Amino acid sequence: MKRLWMGLIGVLWLATGAVGVRAQGDDTAWTCPAGFEGQTLRILSFTQYIGEEVAPRFEELCGVEVEYDSTDSSEAVLLLLRERTAPYDIIVPSGDILERMINEELLHELNLENIPNLTNVSEQFLDPPYDPGNRYSVPYVWGITGVGYNIEAVGEEITSWEQVFDYAGPVAWQDDVRSMIGIALIMLGYDVNTLDEAELAEARDYLIENSDNVVYVAGDDGQVVLEQYVVDIAIEYNGDIVQLAADCECDEFRFAVPQEGSIIYVDNVAVPADSPNPELAEAFIDYLLDPHIGAENINYIAYGTPNQAALDAGLVDEAMLNDPAIYPDDATLATLRFTVDVLEQETAYAEAWSEVLLALGQ
Repeated sequence: MKRLWMGLIGVLWLATGAVGVRAQGDDTAWTCPAGFEGQTLRILSFTQYIGEEVAPRFEELCGVEVEYDSTDSSEAVLLLLRERTAPYDIIVPSGDILERMINEELLHELNLENIPNLTNVSEQFLDPPYDPGNRYSVPYVWGITGVGYNIEAVGEEITSWEQVFDYAGPVAWQDDVRSMIGIALIMLGYDVNTLDEAELAEARDYLIENSDNVVYVAGDDGQVVLEQYVVDIAIEYNGDIVQLAADCECDEFRFAVPQEGSIIYVDNVAVPADSPNPELAEAFIDYLLDPHIGAENINYIAYGTPNQAALDAGLVDEAMLNDPAIYPDDATLATLRFTVDVLEQETAYAEAWSEVLLALGQ
């Protein structure tokens, strides 16, 4: 599976040769189906994970209200769905957690007839191994966990995880079990999806032994403490750091994928089984997949897009397409690993990370 998905991402971005222009959502020809007026769409996603005008434009087109709540992790969303106390219509889980949600029957099976714009998605992102046939989800973005850093404070380009672990100044880690344990497993030469408890114990100990410079464990705000100069280095998602660098209009902040490799992921849009408005949610998914809306969205949030129609139409910013922090070269892509569902050892991963947090005083 890893080789398949590594290949698809390289093909996707290399295949785009059109000159990018910033998409204007007002140019969309998307029409909202009738009958949703007065309804409310409730979204649970991550901070800075949707274009500023995307939800307001949907409100206008459909005559509805959109409520957007933020979460720190896909694992937190999973817990909410298990409790069946959160009446959301749209969630954005990563592939490994999505697979768990499907297996636990926590998601609404999509009526793909209500999502005709699914044809705009690159074929290589469809029919993923964690959701065959896209019965429960559509791909939203793909991204990379790596290193955000202040080049002026650090004084050198970061090319290795060892520079992060050995750095003499303040560092922030990411409160993400699979990313952090995965990085340790990579450094130890193990599979990031290992089911071996001894290897997980080694990964736990590796993190604890290399945690002396950690002053903060970030939920979804590593880029914030980097921007505020609380830390000089933050393990973060590439899009968050690219956004930070763009917003500050400065040369201080950089993003790097260490040479040893890191974690790559696909986040997906799905509808909880208990959604009050599943048909409105499907309309919103179709709206997101419109090429103009999809491009406007991705130009704002600065992640890789699976929307091939937006890419083919030249709607994605050319500078973004040429940014290796978003679309890395083949050599870097070859070092990246996908995490998959590790149901048999879910508890072991969670306990290993909890012991790391305990050692950090978190």
